[in-house]
Amino acid sequence: MTAVESEPAETPEQPLSAPLDIGFDYTRSVGPVLGRFMTALAQRRILGVRGSDGRVHVPPVEYDPGTAEPLEELVDVEAEGTVVSWSWVADPLPGQPVQRPFAWALIRLDGADTALLHALDTGGDPASARTGQRVRVRWADEPVGHIRDIAYFVPAADPPADAAPTAPAPPAAKTDADDGVIDTVITPVHLNYTHSASLEESRYLRALADGRLLGQRCPGCHKVYIPPRGACPTCGVPTTDEVELPDTGIVTTFCIVNVPFLGQRITPPYVGAYILLDGADIPFLHLVLGCEASEVRMGMRVRAAWRPREEWSTTLENIAHFEPTGEADAPYASYAHHL
Repeated sequence: MTAVESEPAETPEQPLSAPLDIGFDYTRSVGPVLGRFMTALAQRRILGVRGSDGRVHVPPVEYDPGTAEPLEELVDVEAEGTVVSWSWVADPLPGQPVQRPFAWALIRLDGADTALLHALDTGGDPASARTGQRVRVRWADEPVGHIRDIAYFVPAADPPADAAPTAPAPPAAKTDADDGVIDTVITPVHLNYTHSASLEESRYLRALADGRLLGQRCPGCHKVYIPPRGACPTCGVPTTDEVELPDTGIVTTFCIVNVPFLGQRITPPYVGAYILLDGADIPFLHLVLGCEASEVRMGMRVRAAWRPREEWSTTLENIAHFEPTGEADAPYASYAHHL
């Protein structure tokens, strides 16, 4: 038998992954009861509300938990209290109140009958946290009328010391111009995670980096999906056939954005629309620019406006937006089943 040199094994294609950071500032009105609670926090005071049975609830609630009657009698409680229960956090996440190991604790403040959930800083030592422990508030340096005006709690017996590393302060709350009571609070919300794309999505994303739009066809019903799916949701079979699609299509449905919001990169009005590429059976969401928002309509023929090639990466953002081609609108019957 003659020995021959074997070919090196082909490296399996690896799926793409990327860190994602989704965030926005959540703005909410707090109502008259929580509004006065937040206003007091800005003054480094803590308020509770007295229920119909005489118990004091902290944080205050608007309605009695037993009778559902509206509650209005607010009372001051102490900035010191007792730990009812706790749970240790060995690895704090970004944005948590203390940026070293700490405990989440239920704390019953003196003068209150219910417990407040907040952070307890024991200097990073889990042995220093215990049920029944006496603790006190460590106030934020610059209170703004937010629950984070209570930066965290510390053991009551601890002498004043250097503050623990903390998360950034929240944006300032808004007050009612008539009585100075805070009526709106802003809370930043963030979700950080790593997204791993499927092999089908990874091939689609790598094709985008080459300026190509790659979908997949179901061998059963022959529907073409873009972005591709590993299996046809209609037939339940793998979508094995890759299909390269053009960058032209039609608007199926759309929405005109008229309301500005924080972080908005385009000045309203503008249009977000579902684009059905020629040869595809599923539309995807993208921007339609290049004309007045009022001119966008169902059936409008559009073409992708690609960013400069040197800006391309493995993302649909390689297409800056879609814009009208000037062709005649597609008849409704041609996309009626793709809405």
